[in-house]
Amino acid sequence: MYRRRTAGPVLRTGRKRGAQPKVVALGGGMGLSASLAALRRITGDLTAVVTVADDGGSSGRLREELGVLPPGDLRKALAALCGDDDWGQTWARVIQHRFQSQGELHEHAVGNLLIVALWEQLGDHVQALDLVGKLLGAQGRVLPMSAVPLELEALVRGHDVARPDDVDTVRGQATVALTPGEVLSVHLVPHDPPAVPEAVAAVLDADWVVLGPGSWFSSVIPHLMVPELLDALTETKARKVLSLNLAPQPGETDGFSPQRHLEVLGRHAPKLAFDVVLADVAAVPDRGSLTEAAKRLGAEVELAPVARPDGSPKHDPELLAAAYDRIFRMHGRIGPWR
Repeated sequence: MYRRRTAGPVLRTGRKRGAQPKVVALGGGMGLSASLAALRRITGDLTAVVTVADDGGSSGRLREELGVLPPGDLRKALAALCGDDDWGQTWARVIQHRFQSQGELHEHAVGNLLIVALWEQLGDHVQALDLVGKLLGAQGRVLPMSAVPLELEALVRGHDVARPDDVDTVRGQATVALTPGEVLSVHLVPHDPPAVPEAVAAVLDADWVVLGPGSWFSSVIPHLMVPELLDALTETKARKVLSLNLAPQPGETDGFSPQRHLEVLGRHAPKLAFDVVLADVAAVPDRGSLTEAAKRLGAEVELAPVARPDGSPKHDPELLAAAYDRIFRMHGRIGPWR
């Protein structure tokens, strides 16, 4: 028999509820999920702001058929916020479950269908996601960055391998993520999408904001293309962490050094500053160049072992949690939070 958790999460740092940092994490896909799985271990006051430009797989099919926001990255964030007890882990598996069939349900995720059904029932994206979070016992809140479906557009050099020097406009997150060419810049369609007000409010009220890790051009930088959200990130008094990937992503960031990730982000949002850049100690071959690139964003570099010990390019939740906790304590306020 599974019991829903009623008490708040136990914080491994020893902080009591009400004396912990308010943290907002932005991103999408597995990168954001890794960050959330770590952050929920050190704070119970956690909000995920999720990109909504996905157009592939189950999310893309639902988006095309029903005209809804793509629910996939929102579902992954909710699953990452599920607790480690039987209730949380059972629901995490259920909403991530994909049907296997010869029919229309093939590869649809249960959580995607649940989220879309509640959107249609309630007519409110935020209220529906809050309700799913309550059902799952999620240790945090999940919000879309915008309430309108977005399309990712990129300028790509060499997208057509027969014309390696030509620059083409490539549309669609799934296509951009797998391009064989060099992504030069990205923007959203529509160009000035409205931000979800609750997401803006969360950023403005945060103690810490974490951007990344994740697909750099299709999950991380799109947050900076939403004007109200970028304004909030620029104006907030929260301290900001930019969390780097463990390795370049095939297609999207092939051949990128850690410092190049910072450079392209800076070009997309030149007025946005950070306090800390977090990178895995084994993923930085040139610490001096990364330090210089971080300084141009106003940030210090923190290197820590955050990868899984099996050698896979995936973050270890416990190690990443320890790194975030150390950053929050060393670079944050002195004394109790709030």
